Amino acid sequence: MEGVRNIAVLTSGGDCGGLNGVVKGAAGMACSMGIKCFVIPNGYAGLYNLVDLEELTELTEERIDLINANMAGSEAGHSRVKIKKIKDENKYERIKKGLEKFNLDALVISGGDDSGSVMVDLCKNGISCVHVPKTMDLDLQTYSVGGDSTINKIAVYADELKTTGRTHNRVIVMEVFGRYAGHTAFRGAIAADADAVIIPEIPVDFDILYERIKSKLLRRISSSDVYAGTYLIVVAEGLRDASGKEIVEENAGVDSFGHKKLAGAGKYVCQEVTERFKADASIKEFMGKIHMYVDGIYEIPEVRFVAPGHLVRCGRSSAYDVNFGKEVGAAAVTLLNKGVVGVTLSGVKGNEVRYMSAENAIEQRHVDLDQVSLFEQLGVCFGRKPKKFDPKLKELKSSPERYM
Repeated sequence: MEGVRNIAVLTSGGDCGGLNGVVKGAAGMACSMGIKCFVIPNGYAGLYNLVDLEELTELTEERIDLINANMAGSEAGHSRVKIKKIKDENKYERIKKGLEKFNLDALVISGGDDSGSVMVDLCKNGISCVHVPKTMDLDLQTYSVGGDSTINKIAVYADELKTTGRTHNRVIVMEVFGRYAGHTAFRGAIAADADAVIIPEIPVDFDILYERIKSKLLRRISSSDVYAGTYLIVVAEGLRDASGKEIVEENAGVDSFGHKKLAGAGKYVCQEVTERFKADASIKEFMGKIHMYVDGIYEIPEVRFVAPGHLVRCGRSSAYDVNFGKEVGAAAVTLLNKGVVGVTLSGVKGNEVRYMSAENAIEQRHVDLDQVSLFEQLGVCFGRKPKKFDPKLKELKSSPERYM
């Protein structure tokens, strides 16, 4: 397949920052190499229905100019479709006929672990494509487009929530995406100076969490000359309690890939903390001491839940994600042109285009608990008894591996 003439770019799964960088990078590199690049709209749904389309949009230099790489979301559109689950027995032949109709030699596909698994499936069925890693969850083995943009937004929203929290002396619980990996909750919370971070990798002991809340919140309010204080908790949606039980709302359903829709983590944390406030006689005593107690109306500090939801994946992309997106989008085209398919881009360093097996790349990566212990030593609560950070010293002979 070396020496492709016509390719198409397809984005799949959830939207996030940096994707338009991928589209522009792929299209720009294709144009520079004399390769025609088209958009397959609306992800794998569009790919399956390609044979029925009348025409495709070509990403000419003029059309590329209309794409704003700084904006999140994707000019190519998205859908959540698992090709394998389509009941049509001739689904792969149907897709191939669509590709033949528009003389497409190969695909650049940007998506996360689910979308990457579909890319692997397509390759095994004779459809040439490469995978550009995209997921704001950051749970792939490579860095993925969208992670940095989302972490920045989580950090901003979490930090800003402290103003309303302090005004009302509330405990604020902010729930964010992440499924079963807590990278964005962890990093966003640390950047926001959150007091506690609850992630799927660490089952939460609510008694430990409560004691930390009580200690810090009461100290802050007591030491304030206007009796004002707050406590901020950032929780990832894949919450587990101390027994390891997953906390998820009943009847939440499943998505098109068969995954349970995770919801309810933030509300559950609110309930657990509120119940402990109510059962703790010293809390009412404290409320009276600071002249806030009103019998039957205002007896304990309020615990409020906020879920920014899609606000953390929309709007503007971070500069980091735009840079990375353009580089790996462009690199994907160079791989296709050299006949390399079925792989996931890892990055570009100098003139090295780095990639790995897609099947290995989409294996889920979790938060490093050794790194968690560093922040526990700095006073951040992770809903468990803190582990002491045990540093191992290592002198580097050259610059460490890094993206920029």
